[in-house]
Amino acid sequence: MRTAKIFPSRLTSRDSIRLVAQREFTTRVQTKAFLISVGVILALIVGGTIAGSIIADKDDPTTVAVVGEDSQLSSALTAAAKTLDESLDISSADETKARKDVRDGKIDVALINEPDGTFTAVTEKDPSRETRAVIETAAQRVGLDRALEAQDVDVDQFAGDIAGASVTVDVLNPSDPDKDQRMVLAYVAVFLLFFAVYMYGLYVAMGVIEEKASRVVELLLSTIRPLDLLIGKVIGIGAVGLLQIVLFGGVGLAAGLVTGLVTVAGTAVTLLGFVVIWYILGFTFFAMLYAALGSLVSRQEDVNSTTMPLSILAFATFFVAQSALNNADAGWIRILAWIPPFSSTVMPMRIAAGVTSPLEMIATIIIMLVAIVGVAVFAARVYENSVLNTGGRQTLKSALNR
Repeated sequence: MRTAKIFPSRLTSRDSIRLVAQREFTTRVQTKAFLISVGVILALIVGGTIAGSIIADKDDPTTVAVVGEDSQLSSALTAAAKTLDESLDISSADETKARKDVRDGKIDVALINEPDGTFTAVTEKDPSRETRAVIETAAQRVGLDRALEAQDVDVDQFAGDIAGASVTVDVLNPSDPDKDQRMVLAYVAVFLLFFAVYMYGLYVAMGVIEEKASRVVELLLSTIRPLDLLIGKVIGIGAVGLLQIVLFGGVGLAAGLVTGLVTVAGTAVTLLGFVVIWYILGFTFFAMLYAALGSLVSRQEDVNSTTMPLSILAFATFFVAQSALNNADAGWIRILAWIPPFSSTVMPMRIAAGVTSPLEMIATIIIMLVAIVGVAVFAARVYENSVLNTGGRQTLKSALNR
């Protein structure tokens, strides 16, 4: 009786890796669970982005109705709002209508110019500190102008003289108005990167154990080399994670740009590109180790205990990246950015914060590649010596010494 083979005989390493990767990729992306989960997550991303833009748009300007025809007061309010970086919608109305509009919630403030030269601000509830500051600044400006006019002083000339005494600010370390948005994007990107690396790395270990338990691996290894099977599995499963990152990141970025929630388009696209690069590097690093540890056992029940140290390391990289969110240029963060596998999550944060140089980007990628080569040699030896062992749990020491 002839033994059936999953792949044809006499395959080259290149063909073997390609076929294994294709098999892993297609079998996973064609499942209903994968398609449904991707569709649901994409819908949540688009819906969440739209909801976020709606909430952001609710920061409407404060509506102020000036009682009486007083262009001087309206001009002072406009100038004060501009100085204090507040948004006002100024209109005029008679006192009865203005008070009614406040009660009905149509306007926020009715600013009444009293006959004695004072002002009354009518509001439904206590105004914010920003609104109060604008009104008080405008009232003081009008009061000053009136006092100057009473003393027969040319108000326009007086204002010009004061303007000539303005202060020019020379900021040595200017603030970055887009930094907060870039860091939020970086946090979301790193979370997506970590989630994909951890989840699909664990899938590699579970796939290895599944093939061992079902004895499929014996059929596979009758045609292809263990190392080719390992590389093909990592590439195929990694491609599924890469597909999700590109889909989720691309759709989220497009939705953010369309809704106006994302305003740093160039930075966002660049960050997504680096996330793809660091996903490939980080996933390869962890997936090789997950495959090696998965080959030590033959039951799915043992996967968590076997891969626990590696999972703790994966979570540690994410927690370090969270710390980088507050201070991406801290000394210990700069050090960890050079150390694999922490560089896979720390570097996107540092890139988003704008504290890296092109040399650091290139050098950390090269160091990560060297680390991956070392990990691959270690994982290949463990995998080759353990994948056909269908007995009890095997130790790393015995797998390395076989």
